[in-house]
Amino acid sequence: MKNLSNKKILFIICGGISAYKSLETIRLLKKNNYEIKTILTKSAKEFITPLSVASLSKGKVYDDLFNVENETEMSHIALSRWADVIITAPATANTISKLAQGSSDDLASTVILASNKQVYLVPAMNVRMWEHSSTKQNTEKLKHYGYKIIGPEIGEMACGEYGRGKMSDPSKIVDEINRYFFEKNKNKKFKALVTAGPTYEYIDPIRFITNKSSGKQGYEIANSLSRKGFQTTLISGPSILSVDENINLIKVETADEMFTETQKNLPVDVAIFSAAVADFKISEKYKYKIKKRDGLNLKLEKNVDILKYVSNHNSMRPKLTIGFAAETNDLEKNAEKKLSEKNCDWIIANDVLNNSIGFNSDFNEVTIFYKNQKIKKENLTYKKKSEISEEIVDRIINQLNS
Repeated sequence: MKNLSNKKILFIICGGISAYKSLETIRLLKKNNYEIKTILTKSAKEFITPLSVASLSKGKVYDDLFNVENETEMSHIALSRWADVIITAPATANTISKLAQGSSDDLASTVILASNKQVYLVPAMNVRMWEHSSTKQNTEKLKHYGYKIIGPEIGEMACGEYGRGKMSDPSKIVDEINRYFFEKNKNKKFKALVTAGPTYEYIDPIRFITNKSSGKQGYEIANSLSRKGFQTTLISGPSILSVDENINLIKVETADEMFTETQKNLPVDVAIFSAAVADFKISEKYKYKIKKRDGLNLKLEKNVDILKYVSNHNSMRPKLTIGFAAETNDLEKNAEKKLSEKNCDWIIANDVLNNSIGFNSDFNEVTIFYKNQKIKKENLTYKKKSEISEEIVDRIINQLNS
C-alpha cells in the first residue's frame, strides 16, 4: 500500500503462547514498509527472543522501564510520541486489567498510558479468561477510553480448548492498520474548525460574565478530527485542557475575539460550533475595578451569533456546519427551532441539567438533529465524551464523502 513508508508503529509484545504470531505480524508490517520499534514485556521473553524480533523489525527492541541505556536513548514519553500508532499483540488478560486500572509498572504499560496516539489491543487468552466478567468489564472500559480492539477469534486454543480467545490472524491485524492509515490519509484533504469552551465578557479588568462550560466535548471532537487526519483548528475560550500537538490551537477570551478568529480561519470543509458563547456583553466596560457599592446596573448588548453568521454567508459557509444546543427543557423543540433559525446542517443537543452529562462531566448523551436528511434525528447514548466525539466524527466523514 502506498504512503506507508513514513509511518511509525510501536509494537508491544506481551507474554503468551500467541507471542509467536507477533513475529509474523511484524514481518507483514515490514513488508508494508512500516518503521517499527518493539517493546517486549518480561514475560514475553519467555516465549520469543529480542534477537528474533530485532531481525524481523529492523528496529530497536526495548524491554525494561529502568534500563539506563534505553532511557538515555529515548524516554518512555518520547517513545510514545514517536509512534503514529501503538499495537499490543498479544494483549493478555493481565495487560488488559492493568491498562483498565491505569497501572503502569513496566515500560509497556507506561508508554501506553503516556501515549496520545491510537492504541490497538489484540487480545489472546484462554476462552474462560476471555469470557470472565472482569475481562469483559475491563475491555469495555478500554473501549470507552478510545482503545481499538482487534479480535479475539473463535478457534482451538494451545491448551486444547475451543472457543473465543484466539489471537487474530496477522494478516487481519495488518489489514486493520492499513485501513486506519488509509482513512487518515484520505481525510487529510479536509479542513475542520472547532470552537469550544466558554467566553469571558468583562465588566471591569477583574470581573466578567461567563458560563459553566469546560470545553471538554469540543476539545474531544478536535482531538478525534485530528487523529482521523483532518487539518484541524480549535478556537478555544478559557480552558485548562490540552490537545493533540497537530491541532492549530487558538486561545481567545471574548465572543468578539472568537468571532474574529473564526472569520480568519475560514473557509473550511466542516465547522463545529460547540463553544458556549455568551449571548450578551457589557456595552461599556469599566476601565478600573468597580468598588463595593449598594447597587450596580449593567447595560448589556448582544454578541454576534457566530453560528448564524457563518451559516448564512455563502462565501464562507462550510460544506457542513454544525451547532450545539445546551438545553434545560424542551430539548427537541428548542433544538429543532435552532436548526431552522441558524440555518445550519446539524444541531447536537444535550440536557445540561443532567449532572452526569452536563457541564464539566467526562460523559455525555446527545441527540443529533439533521436538516434535509431522511433521518431527522439520532440519539447517541450515554458514554464518555471521547467516545461521543468518535461517533460524531465518523458521521462527519460519511457526510463529507457522500
